[in-house]
Amino acid sequence: MTIVSFLSRRRRVLALCAATAALHVVTIDWLGSRLGPQQSTAVKPAPSVMQAQLRLALPRRTASSEPPPEVKPVDPAAPAAPPARRTLRPAPQPQQSAVAEPAAQDSGALSDPLAGIEQALAAPPELAQPGAASAPAAVQSAPDAAQAAAATPAAPGASDKQAAEPPPAPLSTRRYKVDLPPSADFEMELKRTDANGTKWSGVAHMSWQTDGSKYKVAMEAGISMLVARVNLLVLGSEGEIDDAGIAPLKFTEKRRGRSQTATHFARSDGRITFSATERSYPLLAGAQDKATVPFQLGAIGRADVNQFGSDIDILVGDEKDASIYRFLLVGEEELDTQLGRIVTWHLARPPKPGSYSARLDIWLAPGMNWFPVQIRNTEANGALTTQTITKITLSGNAGK
Repeated sequence: MTIVSFLSRRRRVLALCAATAALHVVTIDWLGSRLGPQQSTAVKPAPSVMQAQLRLALPRRTASSEPPPEVKPVDPAAPAAPPARRTLRPAPQPQQSAVAEPAAQDSGALSDPLAGIEQALAAPPELAQPGAASAPAAVQSAPDAAQAAAATPAAPGASDKQAAEPPPAPLSTRRYKVDLPPSADFEMELKRTDANGTKWSGVAHMSWQTDGSKYKVAMEAGISMLVARVNLLVLGSEGEIDDAGIAPLKFTEKRRGRSQTATHFARSDGRITFSATERSYPLLAGAQDKATVPFQLGAIGRADVNQFGSDIDILVGDEKDASIYRFLLVGEEELDTQLGRIVTWHLARPPKPGSYSARLDIWLAPGMNWFPVQIRNTEANGALTTQTITKITLSGNAGK
């Protein structure tokens, strides 16, 4: 073999190797360009069924010139009122002389820095301003009691003024169209700022479950302290769904270091009763408890957004009391959350001069089934407790 033929053969081998390597490079590049889009498509998350950026035209605001109606405790001696499930206007009852028992003072509230957080989370009864009247309001009655009182002659010696005094006007609240939101579980971030500037953080969990005829709400909230988490509040509510929306039967509340209390919506007797007191209130159609109020407001928005054009009055049963919560539409706002930027409708129960100083704000998301995505309680001393959504998991029928 000559040197020339040897070198020629080596060149052919090298050229073949170079061509093979080039072919491999081209093949790998081609395969990469074909596989790349498929891989990207495979890991792309499915779009959410909830559109967080849904924008709706705000209704024309029509403010009420009348203050929220007052609901007074029922006289224990008065006959039971008929079920008020289908009506929002129970007949008036003559004014009674019974005085509502004062709420018990929590002696440990001032010494425990977490007590204020518990009260804010539980949306306690209204805080009376200094100098505000504290006398109880007139009792609302059942039709039978009103008729019996009208048939009874005035007592001998009664003054003409007393005899001529008309009965109190019937309690009047609107009736709302409702479309309940679908079942879902919620995780929320909790932020608290005390009046003195001290900041707290924690988490809250909320569950709303309904099959269209019954419902159940569960909620618990806790504050993070160093490496531990202190569970401050547990709320529970269960009941039925009627033509007025959510119809609670039993509401329970458990605060840290206290016994559980229960509020009963006795529809057969037409009264709201409490385990923590013997006081009772007339039960009106559409009455709610603290756990169901946000979802009832969402149901009102889902049914007809124009209902928010005027004040929304809802009777709310508390731990020991019941009162009318008046909500008004503040406007459309965008919230920055862990779920992204969410378009919301901001509703507020503002302070009532001369009666209470606490404020309750609820942000509903029209593009997310009108779920409550933020709830804030502002106390009379300026302390703020805010719960903001971090995760929503639909369950059951997701609805529209």
